[in-house]
Amino acid sequence: MGITFNADEIFEMAEQIERNGAKFYREAAEKASDADVKSMLLELATMEDGHETTFANMRKELSEEEKGTTTYDPDNEVAQYLKTVADFHGTEGKVSPTENLTGQESMADILKIALQAEKNSIAFYVGIKDLVPSKAGKDKVQAIIIEEMAHVSTIGGKLHAL
Repeated sequence: MGITFNADEIFEMAEQIERNGAKFYREAAEKASDADVKSMLLELATMEDGHETTFANMRKELSEEEKGTTTYDPDNEVAQYLKTVADFHGTEGKVSPTENLTGQESMADILKIALQAEKNSIAFYVGIKDLVPSKAGKDKVQAIIIEEMAHVSTIGGKLHAL
């Protein structure tokens, strides 16, 4: 049996990804010894909170028809891709990167985990962008992709500076 998602479910997954990201950044900031890294992690957490709000608002704006309409995916490739990306990103009861933090990680380790999480987010959002109708906020998904790419750049810069 195939897996299908409607826009409501896609936005719900995106909200969970953002909640997980914010939680990770806050918990990583608690463990950060470098004040600049701590500040950057808390700023990233706040940005992830904003992304969650954006997706929640997009979800609220969906019509009942859009909430019920599933994506056309006759070979189940897009749906399987999104499920795999979401599952491995620490959503829906899966292990979150924060659950694996022992407190013994170096700042480089924490930043590498953050970098991978941001890359996973980008992959997920690129995957959903074409499934989101223009009137439901496709441009907002693109803006979040650009912001997540900036996160990769910021984290990469801090990692190289260590």
